[in-house]
Amino acid sequence: MILAVGLGCQRGCSVDALLELFNAALAEGGIERQRITALASLDRKQDEPGLLALAQVLELPLVFFSAAQLASYEDRLSHKSETVFAYTGCYGIAESAALALAEHLSQGPATLLVTRKKTAQATFALACAG
Repeated sequence: MILAVGLGCQRGCSVDALLELFNAALAEGGIERQRITALASLDRKQDEPGLLALAQVLELPLVFFSAAQLASYEDRLSHKSETVFAYTGCYGIAESAALALAEHLSQGPATLLVTRKKTAQATFALACAG
């Protein structure tokens, strides 16, 4: 089974803040960290130090998708943010990225296992497929 984590974050979000959200969301869902297949985010975040550091700490691949790719998941989101849309062109990064990655890796349909979890600086979602 593919378990893909989607992440969104503010510029300059620390790896510690991301790791805390990641661990808390998995604990709440009763999911072991080693079951996670990969991480995903918006392509605008390719140079975001916190995200890059998180992927290194977790030893997981980090995949990026364009806003156009993520926008196609709009009707499957648990939460749509007009603010995020104004900045990025898609209504939600974490859930969309999780779904996109799970479907990309499995070549099949994915569902959200953990809907959007939010802190002041970041968002997390988990999708499964296969």
